[in-house]
Amino acid sequence: MQTKFNTYYRDNQLFTSPDKILLTVSGGMDSVFMVHLFLSSKLNFAIAHCNFKLRGDDAEKDEEFVRLLAEENQIQFHNIAFNTNKYAIENGISIQMAARDLRYAWFEKVRKDNKYNYIATAHHKNDVAETMLINLSKGTGLAGLHGIKAKNDKLIRPLLCFTRKEIEVFVKENKIAFREDESNSDTKYVRNKIRHQVIPELEKINPSLIETLSQEAQQFSELEEIVSQKIDEVKEECVLFEDNQFKIDIDKLKLLTPLKTYLYYLIKDFGFNSDDVSDIIVGIDGQSGKIYYSDSYQLLKDRKELIISPKEDKRDAEYHIESATEFEKLPISIIAEIRPYTAIQINKSKEFAYLDIERVQFPLKMRKWEEGDFFQPLGMNGKKKVSNFFVDEKFSILEKEKTWLLLTDNKICWIVGHRISEEFKITSSTKKVLSLHLK
Repeated sequence: MQTKFNTYYRDNQLFTSPDKILLTVSGGMDSVFMVHLFLSSKLNFAIAHCNFKLRGDDAEKDEEFVRLLAEENQIQFHNIAFNTNKYAIENGISIQMAARDLRYAWFEKVRKDNKYNYIATAHHKNDVAETMLINLSKGTGLAGLHGIKAKNDKLIRPLLCFTRKEIEVFVKENKIAFREDESNSDTKYVRNKIRHQVIPELEKINPSLIETLSQEAQQFSELEEIVSQKIDEVKEECVLFEDNQFKIDIDKLKLLTPLKTYLYYLIKDFGFNSDDVSDIIVGIDGQSGKIYYSDSYQLLKDRKELIISPKEDKRDAEYHIESATEFEKLPISIIAEIRPYTAIQINKSKEFAYLDIERVQFPLKMRKWEEGDFFQPLGMNGKKKVSNFFVDEKFSILEKEKTWLLLTDNKICWIVGHRISEEFKITSSTKKVLSLHLK
């Protein structure tokens, strides 16, 4: 077992002998087995233990067991207690998800504070098989089928070369003490249901199921790398990222086969799932303006592009500006100055606006456009609806939604970043100028 362990972590370049490793130890059989291997290999490591305050006296006994294990072997010991129930309620998540969030955030803090190179968990081949089956049942795609990776940045899993059975036999033969967690047998949890009910039935068909799934996980992981390389090539051809927007050329996208698979991999990182992709494809030749939403992003089907951007703030947001110094409080970055006309050097870029201060009445107001808004664009004699200005300037729907208007006395003086109003322009008779620069 020792030789197998040493060969595995070296061949997979999980860490090197001089590295300092933080072992996450619950006190259960798997994590105690990991401690034994690191001790026997005379590696440089410390122990971290979390008490989630979920199992009453048993949780306290687990902590004391791990503490004594560290003390007896003169190992640096880190521990923490969490109010997991409170965290789960406050964040609207399950107890299992809360415990996961809390422990991994703390492990990373301990790693950084103490300059450990890696964090090691005691996952093994059975965990890989269980994770694959859970992900397969949920439909997580190719990424979910590689199970658990041996190395993910600073997180390593040095026991993935062992099955649970191998660990059980070794621990029993060597009379290694550990703590039993009775919740591991409770089938109300999905993982336990897979472990105790599903896998035993599948092993009747394939007695080597765990080894088979472990090998498949490795193949899926390698296949995912190939797919990622191909998707990167496709992005170079048909995707543009600008102005905090991810734009996909529709004509180029439609040349890809299979379309659904390519589109899924192009937008999945924005939270869109397979059902969303199907809906987008159905509407891809339809009228412009349809918007699809994930939890944090929106995808607009524009004339020639699919445009992904963060969800916009509420349209009814409105800001009042009492003086030139208050522009810094706005949701967009605008530098404002009041300067003599003679000190102004005109920059004709759309990001700059110059307004006659005598025509501008503070407080100013900034808001999004509304139906019926109109103004007199610079250089025009008559007034124009803002909606028509957007059409003339070929604004996409998302561009319309993110455009702000600056108003004085309820009159539009600047469509921010695009055009000022003729009514507020500076002239040779202007004495002072409100100079605005959109950063």
